[in-house]
Amino acid sequence: MTLCVLCGKKIFIMQTDPASLDPEERLNKFYAIASAALGVLSLCLGVIPILGTVLGIIGIILGILGRRSENKRAATVGIGLSVIGILTAIIFSILLYVERFGG
Repeated sequence: MTLCVLCGKKIFIMQTDPASLDPEERLNKFYAIASAALGVLSLCLGVIPILGTVLGIIGIILGILGRRSENKRAATVGIGLSVIGILTAIIFSILLYVERFGG
């Protein structure tokens, strides 16, 4: 129990102890957050086609694994950003090919 700094009454603050979470749930949450991070990276690095594509594919895989967690929204956002990153890499590689070889 903690005391309120304004009135001095006892208040209960519920905190989640990361060690008390199920190991599988912790891993799935990690996958969901990693998917979102890789999705952002694949979107930003889509101008380097091979790097954006690889990061996007890994982000999609981790997003699918992360959908089993309570953090489904982060996994879904990660999948979406990864797909957009892959599309960016594909479009940029097509533009590079056309510019280089005169399509």
